[in-house]
Amino acid sequence: MAKKIFVAATGQNCGKTTISISLMHQARKKYQRVGFIKPFGPKVLLYNDFMVDMDALLMAKAFNMEEDIALMSPVALHRDFTKDFLEGKLDDLSLSNCILDAVRELEEKYDFLIIEGAGHGGVGAVVGLNNAKVAKLIGAPVMIVTESGIGKVIDAVHLNLALYEREGADVRGIIVNKLIPGKKELTRKYLKQAFDPIGIQVIDGFNYSPILANPTLSHIAKLFDLPLQGGNAKERSRIIHNIQLGAASSQRVIDGLLDSTLMIVTSSRDELIVTLSSLYHIPAYREKIAGLVVAGHGPVSEISQQILHDSNIPYIRVEETTAVVFSALSEDVAKITYEDQEKLNWIMANAESDLDFDAIDALL
Repeated sequence: MAKKIFVAATGQNCGKTTISISLMHQARKKYQRVGFIKPFGPKVLLYNDFMVDMDALLMAKAFNMEEDIALMSPVALHRDFTKDFLEGKLDDLSLSNCILDAVRELEEKYDFLIIEGAGHGGVGAVVGLNNAKVAKLIGAPVMIVTESGIGKVIDAVHLNLALYEREGADVRGIIVNKLIPGKKELTRKYLKQAFDPIGIQVIDGFNYSPILANPTLSHIAKLFDLPLQGGNAKERSRIIHNIQLGAASSQRVIDGLLDSTLMIVTSSRDELIVTLSSLYHIPAYREKIAGLVVAGHGPVSEISQQILHDSNIPYIRVEETTAVVFSALSEDVAKITYEDQEKLNWIMANAESDLDFDAIDALL
């Protein structure tokens, strides 16, 4: 029977997937066979004729477990799943049994099983499930991932604890993620004061890193559901650290370039498109120019398009205004995918220094 951990969270974007990747990386050094499951997932895609959760696919691809993909994502909540469930069209489908069967099969196969929840404790209630209920159903001790802070963390954890306690799930501790290095000691001190008396252990997660928070070019292409032109695989997975509007003169735009910048430029700015495309061949500027989003309803001139294409600079052509594009990018939160090799490498390189696996393992 496998040792299990249910990786929960106080909400979206706390870093559950980052923690799951780190746990997988470190557990493989201690346990011979380590598995993963996302019992139910609201963000799905089609893979080898299976509808699977994107986080399950990430883990399958990153750790060569694709043969288990059907078990790793037993309940994929596709776009119309909620409506179909509420209308009684799925009455003959036992979601709990689907999850239980998958977990039991994985328990037989693996020595250590990582179970990743979806969002806060109540996510899934609309289809008769929630994270707390699933954790109890499969008998997995729970670690709740939360973002850094003091008051807001205490409030959010207690809000989630109420549901886990109602369902009878066993919460062993919290993992405080996205820590600010200068505030780490103070944050840990007060959170321990708040949670030690109720038997909830406090464990440090990763320090905040723009590498994990910022999007890649591939992610931005998916955000707009448009093809990413130019570039090789490494350049397409490059992390964007800055987003700038190419509104000033070409010289001022070039002088103001920051590290790994995605430049949003209007399709009518021929001189700026040509200049950026030409500079992309120079190593010093390639460090600064990650790619372009060419925005606007008007076409790019024929000669500018040819220069853009020949430069092999990564770019996305969006037929929206620069304002709409900038707003969409500013509001977006980038999730890690299996294509984000730079992010995956960073997590695994920093896993042992940032996350105490032995402390977590001892709580299970």
